[in-house]
Amino acid sequence: MKKIFSIAALLAVFGFQVKAQDGYVKTAKGNLVKNLTNKTGDKIKVDDVITFDIVQKTDKDSLLGSSYTAGRPVKIQVKAPQNTPDLMDVFPLLAVKDSACVKVPTDSIFKGHDAERPPFFPKGSFLVCYIKVERVQSLNDAIGERNKSIDSMRNVETTSRDKYITDHKLVLNTTKTGLKYVITKPSIKSKPLAGDTVLVDYVGKLLDGTVFDTSIKEVAQKSGTYQEGRPYEPLKFPVGKQNVIAGWDEGLLLLGNGAKATFVIPSNLAYGDQGSGAIPPFATLVFDVEMKGIHPIKHAAAKPAAKKPVAKKHTAAKKKS
Repeated sequence: MKKIFSIAALLAVFGFQVKAQDGYVKTAKGNLVKNLTNKTGDKIKVDDVITFDIVQKTDKDSLLGSSYTAGRPVKIQVKAPQNTPDLMDVFPLLAVKDSACVKVPTDSIFKGHDAERPPFFPKGSFLVCYIKVERVQSLNDAIGERNKSIDSMRNVETTSRDKYITDHKLVLNTTKTGLKYVITKPSIKSKPLAGDTVLVDYVGKLLDGTVFDTSIKEVAQKSGTYQEGRPYEPLKFPVGKQNVIAGWDEGLLLLGNGAKATFVIPSNLAYGDQGSGAIPPFATLVFDVEMKGIHPIKHAAAKPAAKKPVAKKHTAAKKKS
């Protein structure tokens, strides 16, 4: 028995699969996999970028989540497996267009934090995943495709932003970073310094005019973004400390107390290529803001500029006798 156990342990260490019942294969990490289609073609390799749809259920067939419902498939780079739930030991068993059923032991998911185990995942149960591999790309091909897509979306953003500015007849200042702004109500009062706490009322819009957020209750009600129970009041935060998007940190330092302005913020100073909630990737944002208050902190006194040494005057050369 001792010799048989040692051989089984070696098989697990080197990643060989052990046949299980009902057509499932048990991976070295303990997942049970059944390839439902067995498509011909190269199997998925480490570093490949794969696009797949996934449906997750309990082993009692209760639906937990679906990429079909979410409206977009999952896209990831295949890595060496680190743990059982990451499924990285499953993908190398599949080829493009393969469909598979994967049973992930929940004991591995909740190992070390069993108190977080929900009642629909008792000990000994499985998370059941149905996977369909839609696309397999080499890493280089995926990077090239992404770069091309990014360039295209950046061009669309620039074109849309320029059209918005023209259509709305905006005359804007542009900073070195690309922030565009116009101060619609100037103020001679002092401006905040980095670290000062500011209070700001705002309305945030996409280029198509859709309001995605505001601190003003009436605007929220009119735009259909009102949230019951949310306090509608000026946003309070220390400016210049990366607590907000970069376009805000830069733009608000230009405003005295009581000033109003419109910021046209390119995506690289906002939410970039990821977007956020109702804000899509590569979205230029328009903010109408009002500086409602400034609470300065104690700032270190500025050091006086070092005096430049005064050049010594040279005496004129003596005339020759």
